[in-house]
Amino acid sequence: MMDSILTPLWLSLKVASTATILAFIIGLFLAWWFAFSKNKVTNLLSIIITIPLVIPPTVLGYYLLVVLGRNSFLGQWIEGITGEPVIFTWKAAVIAAAIAALPLLIRPMQASFESINKDIIQAGALDGAGRLQLLRYIIVPLAYKGVLAGLLLGFARAMGEFGATLMVAGNIPGKTQTLSIAIYDAVQANRMMDANIMVIILTSTTILFLFLLHKWFK
Repeated sequence: MMDSILTPLWLSLKVASTATILAFIIGLFLAWWFAFSKNKVTNLLSIIITIPLVIPPTVLGYYLLVVLGRNSFLGQWIEGITGEPVIFTWKAAVIAAAIAALPLLIRPMQASFESINKDIIQAGALDGAGRLQLLRYIIVPLAYKGVLAGLLLGFARAMGEFGATLMVAGNIPGKTQTLSIAIYDAVQANRMMDANIMVIILTSTTILFLFLLHKWFK
């Protein structure tokens, strides 16, 4: 019984951690761009980034399946580089979780960046700091609470991702079966004890992240 719980738990932690790092790298620069460059392009991109929050996860998964499938240009390009298709692998689960987590990562960081006194940033620029130096030494340190909140929310979202992950990664025990999918699988197979334990683990993880958010913003 323990293998049927520990294996998906380990895979969920691996997928959620990798997805959060990937989403953080992309989200940090997008949040910075959205906060300090208000124009039609950033407004449109900001709306597109928010779409995963408002569409059903299975719809997001279907889009990813079309974009990353073996018949798509991107899918064939990735397969040509890695030597294997990305669909129905744990890497597909990472991509789905990262895209689902991206808007939750960006919004708190963007709000924190926008709250920084612009005079401080301009003073740094006048002293010769480049954009990356401003981001690393001024913007992120002054907005660290928003950055941490984005990381926690993004990780929690990636940890609980289900619909999109099931569509693009499938339900392969030991390979792509994350904790959320394993709960669904256990209920379908009437393994209620396994399902109860996994639900408790996932719920406890979510409550822990909410507690940390409350503590940091208190």
